[in-house]
Amino acid sequence: MNNNLFVTKRNGSKEPIDLEKIHKVIAWAAEGLDNVSVSQVELKSHIQFYDGIKTGDIHETIIKSAADLISEETPDYQYLSARLAIFHLRKKAYGQFEPPKLYPHVVNLIEAGKYDQHLLTDYTAEEFEQLEGFLDHRRDLDFSYAAVKQLEGKYLVQNRVTGEIYESAQFLYILVAACLFAKYPKETRLDYVKGFYNAISTFKLSLPTPIMAGVRTPTRQFSSCVLIECGDSLDSINATSSSIVKYVSQRAGIGINAGRIRALGSTIRNGEAFHTGCIPFYKLFQTAVKSCSQGGVRGGAATLFYPLWHLEVESLLVLKNNRGVEENRVRHLDYGVQFNKLMYQRLIKGESITLFSPSDVPGLYDAFFEDQDKFEELYVKYEADDSIRKKRIKAIELFTLFAQERASTGRIYLQNVDHCNTHSPFEPTVAPIRQSNLCLEIALPTKPMEDVNDPNGEIALCTLSAFNLGAIDSLDELDELADLAVRALDSLLDYQDYPVPAAYNATMGRRTLGIGVINYAYYLAKNGVFYSNGSANNLTHRTFEAIQFYLLKASNQLAIEQGACPKFNETRLSQGILPIDTYKKEIDKITGEALHLDWESLRTSIKEHGVRNSTVSALMPSETSSQISNATNGIEPPRGLISIKASKDGVLKQVVPEYQRLKDNYELLWNIPSNEGYLQLVGIMQKFIDQTISANTNYDPARFEGGKVPIKQVLKDILTAYKLGVKTMYYHNTRDGAADSQVEIEDDSCAGGACKI
Repeated sequence: MNNNLFVTKRNGSKEPIDLEKIHKVIAWAAEGLDNVSVSQVELKSHIQFYDGIKTGDIHETIIKSAADLISEETPDYQYLSARLAIFHLRKKAYGQFEPPKLYPHVVNLIEAGKYDQHLLTDYTAEEFEQLEGFLDHRRDLDFSYAAVKQLEGKYLVQNRVTGEIYESAQFLYILVAACLFAKYPKETRLDYVKGFYNAISTFKLSLPTPIMAGVRTPTRQFSSCVLIECGDSLDSINATSSSIVKYVSQRAGIGINAGRIRALGSTIRNGEAFHTGCIPFYKLFQTAVKSCSQGGVRGGAATLFYPLWHLEVESLLVLKNNRGVEENRVRHLDYGVQFNKLMYQRLIKGESITLFSPSDVPGLYDAFFEDQDKFEELYVKYEADDSIRKKRIKAIELFTLFAQERASTGRIYLQNVDHCNTHSPFEPTVAPIRQSNLCLEIALPTKPMEDVNDPNGEIALCTLSAFNLGAIDSLDELDELADLAVRALDSLLDYQDYPVPAAYNATMGRRTLGIGVINYAYYLAKNGVFYSNGSANNLTHRTFEAIQFYLLKASNQLAIEQGACPKFNETRLSQGILPIDTYKKEIDKITGEALHLDWESLRTSIKEHGVRNSTVSALMPSETSSQISNATNGIEPPRGLISIKASKDGVLKQVVPEYQRLKDNYELLWNIPSNEGYLQLVGIMQKFIDQTISANTNYDPARFEGGKVPIKQVLKDILTAYKLGVKTMYYHNTRDGAADSQVEIEDDSCAGGACKI
């Protein structure tokens, strides 16, 4: 290589390229790593140098060269490239590798309008000195390359127009902790800040995109999921649309329940006009969802819910379909179709399903969620009433259409509304659950608004985080981690802003949280058990029992200190009914694991003192935030030992945890023979989880005759999930060849982080 090349420094001056300086940085990044070669990185990067190259471009060239070397044989290049990226990031943020002191850093960024000024009013300079003592900037060197790129792309405070970055990861973590515990008593709050900082900076707890990107900044809306129910009036439809715009602009993923909207041809104003039906209003909601990007962090996205028995269902099921014309398609929303026991019974018995407009059948829509016996009674009554407009369709035809559209788009989801209401913390007669969210793991009560200031409306918000199962050595650790997570997220409910009164009222009344898990696949591999053969069933039962028990215990303790949530009386918990009382007993056939924790004492304490939070658990997909922890996604099996994820931040290679030691223990997605074992595990989790689970089904056409997945198999899996008490089903994944190279395309909806914490 020609050593007479010159580089352009950050200040614009030029000097000869110093290869020794570059060598030292790469050698520093390689310290303690296995099977990495400094000379290999140098060789690969030298080819790309040219005269006048900027020093920043040299850094990026070296980083990319190291990242390109990540492979199954040499996985530690993910850490070498990450360290180089951290070095570069800090140089960009601070002009040097060594971070500044915390207090002056905070002062400077508040003056620049990047940090929330309350940090300086809530904490003294002396307290900042103590916070400084908690910081361990060496933890930056534990990130993988994919994690650093996600930090740069989504989480670190920056100018998204110029690309300037203002902080590094440990400042993010300590300031999130400081913000969330700012209102705690001065004598205890620094202990909580330290505990929470250590939990999130060592990846034992994982935080969602809105919290990571937003807490410590002047923007104060951090709920990952927003559930908005629409009524059947123009005022309610307009209020729904307005609320969507407000929440999409503030980083939230949206669930829209539009099941009440009457069908095409229904009468309006005593026959003065006839109704245009659902599709024009769905288009209105789509426009609202796509009107803003979510705070520059990700594009707007929503899932819209309606019942299987809606009169327009045949037109609604194909809205995402590539066939058809723009007038009869609404392709940029996802859809959640709602089922219950009666719908499945009609399928199993070979009978028909009768379709109605909700406006023509008084009481039927509400009974669909609140009371299954009453629903069946009304449904049969209206079927026999010849004066009511209706259409009959064979159940097998309707289910087949649903399954075909789910298979062809991957994004037609399923909600079992009876399970959501019979196995739930809420009393369905007073607080029914009528929808889920963008990623199908939130199940909370909602009420339509008649205008955006309607005090009787209820927009449900859910604030998320997750336990990293791979970072936990004993289930006993969950006790303290649950306490930290519940306290932090509960504080956030008071700390954040509420752009719509219906969201404030609902949140203050119910104080709902959704704490889930990441790194489940690694957890199974570490314990030598598998998705497909039942070997993980008992471990999963013990694990999720501990998760739910310790979360409820933490919320109960918080209620003792600060009071139960005001709408505690609308929960079954107030009657002493716990998840272990209402689950589907079919689960007992697939695991004989006993309960190990003292549920009876907890039941007594909850009846006496209440819980601070109506819900505490939900299992979300965690596409992006799992990368920060170098963890496997949520509860999903990995597609490959190295996954290659394409996003707006580039193509990122991520190696499964402890690859060298455990590579034979990982059960990869397309090696799993069927969905049966996975669905059993989801059912076991659902026994304890009080909201719901982003559960996927996966199909490899090569496993079936003629290379085509039979619809019969898809329907069989849907029935299996229902039988096991599964509340919701998320993606339908079909292996299409792209998966052979382990490429996962990260889209702008959930995978952009809306609920994938």
